Amino acid sequence: MTFEDQVQAALDVLPPHIADALENVAVVVEDENPEDPDLLGLYHGVPLPERGDMAGSLPDKISIYRIPLEESFPDPEVLREEIRITVLHELAHYFGLDEDRIAELGYD
Repeated sequence: MTFEDQVQAALDVLPPHIADALENVAVVVEDENPEDPDLLGLYHGVPLPERGDMAGSLPDKISIYRIPLEESFPDPEVLREEIRITVLHELAHYFGLDEDRIAELGYD
């Protein structure tokens, strides 16, 4: 299973009410963040609770960074779980959760 497949698998198992709430957001795989190469993922956009009329706006973006994840978690099973956690962490930002609340939920 490729890295991209694992990211897609994490999205495919989202509960329907969560998946249905995803609007105007793209989840992409990138090699690494040029400003912070150790970053595992990053949400770029306006959190859902803060959005007004987004007509004509480009989609928000969630970047999942392949190189730091693969280097930090060489075991395939651990890597798969960390990809899932990273996807959920960044989706939590999309839904307006801050770092403290994400940590309380166990996705830090």
